[in-house]
Amino acid sequence: MTGIPLLVVFCLAIVVMIAAISKFHVHPFLSLMGTSLLLAIVVGLPLAKIPGIIGSGFSGIFSSIGIVIILGALIGLILEKTGAAIRLADVVIRCVGEKHPQLALMLMGWIVSIPVFCDSGFVILNPIRKALCEKLKGTSPVGMAVALSGGLYVAHVFIPPTPGPIAAAGSLGLGDNLAAVILVGVVASVPALLAAYAFSVYISRRNIPVQVAGGTADERSYEELIAGYGRLPGAFASFAPIVMPIILMAAGSIVTMAGMEGAVATGLKFLGTPIIALTVGLLFAVCLLADTGRMEEFSAITNDTLKTVGPILFITAAGGVLGKVITAAGFVDFMKANATFLASVGIFFPFLISAILKTAQGSSTVAITTTAGIMGMFSDSASMMTALGLNSEMAALMTVMAIGAGAMTVSHANDSYFWVVTNFTGMDPQDGYRTQTVMTLVVGVVSMLAIFLASLVLL
Repeated sequence: MTGIPLLVVFCLAIVVMIAAISKFHVHPFLSLMGTSLLLAIVVGLPLAKIPGIIGSGFSGIFSSIGIVIILGALIGLILEKTGAAIRLADVVIRCVGEKHPQLALMLMGWIVSIPVFCDSGFVILNPIRKALCEKLKGTSPVGMAVALSGGLYVAHVFIPPTPGPIAAAGSLGLGDNLAAVILVGVVASVPALLAAYAFSVYISRRNIPVQVAGGTADERSYEELIAGYGRLPGAFASFAPIVMPIILMAAGSIVTMAGMEGAVATGLKFLGTPIIALTVGLLFAVCLLADTGRMEEFSAITNDTLKTVGPILFITAAGGVLGKVITAAGFVDFMKANATFLASVGIFFPFLISAILKTAQGSSTVAITTTAGIMGMFSDSASMMTALGLNSEMAALMTVMAIGAGAMTVSHANDSYFWVVTNFTGMDPQDGYRTQTVMTLVVGVVSMLAIFLASLVLL
């Protein structure tokens, strides 16, 4: 199958996949695998080759990025369980000051969400938000919640070691250069955070009412939350599991780019590989467990981590299968034949695919991993990345950010994070649409426009 019929079949396959997830509540893993198999059969791939295509697409993700996702998630859960995330928040408040509570909350959320899932981050930090609202009379609880939510969400979609950006980096061929992904993610966060802050200030003036939270929200005060952890770890110990891997990966990248040789250079390159760097971060996190007297919880925390990242790994691998099938079907060749038109779409293509998936099925991580699987590696001449002219490392970095921006657009009733924010803030769903949903739309679009402008200069 070639030409327009192939394009129609691909579009129908995407529609079927989205409908299966959002309408019929089929698990994304099964939806992706089923869609990939049906697509392979319908486009006429040789039946004898289909199992091999599926196997290579699936195993490629595990070999490139699977361990990194597990290590990053394990570090994040240890920071959450030991109270280190609270310590990070305290440091931010002291640095920013209480005169700018929304800015402090937003930056607090942004830092905490680098290792911790945004849903968990909001639950952890919500008592701090409430305590600030009680202490600083006249502040808007909703405006504060929007600022916190925005900061959490931006890091969640842009910055490793959160699983989504790590998976996207691996799928696009950047698994060995996570330091660059982190750096670009930090830069891409700037316009996103500015947009989130401006929107939170706007919302704070709208006088949106909140109800006293019911049974679903955590009603502990900030003091009770601290008491529940016992003794919080120190600032250095709390930051080390995040900062040390970044430093090691950055050092490894610098050594490689400088072409340095010798024992020291070899050692830095070794320590700078993502798996080893995150292992070092995990060792610092284990020290946190020991320091807070929670070593007996290590096994349970590891089990919880594997339960959390298991679905993410399988969905990411299934996205890789769909990407392989798309490539084998000749869809990329069709796109290359229409390169003039596609050049006008460029970096917006992954954003649109990710935004459609996010809006349709709710999960940002699923949107990121699925879109990245469709795009393929930038170095693969048969991938969608090459067809769109995004076949350089910088283009791949921009694409990871574009996918992340799409995965923010938008959070509404089919997104668990939407209900976390609205319920813990005490908003009704309609006010949730006016705040959380519109905020994610504004931040996603502003982020994509900034990424597009950067691509005009860098690509």
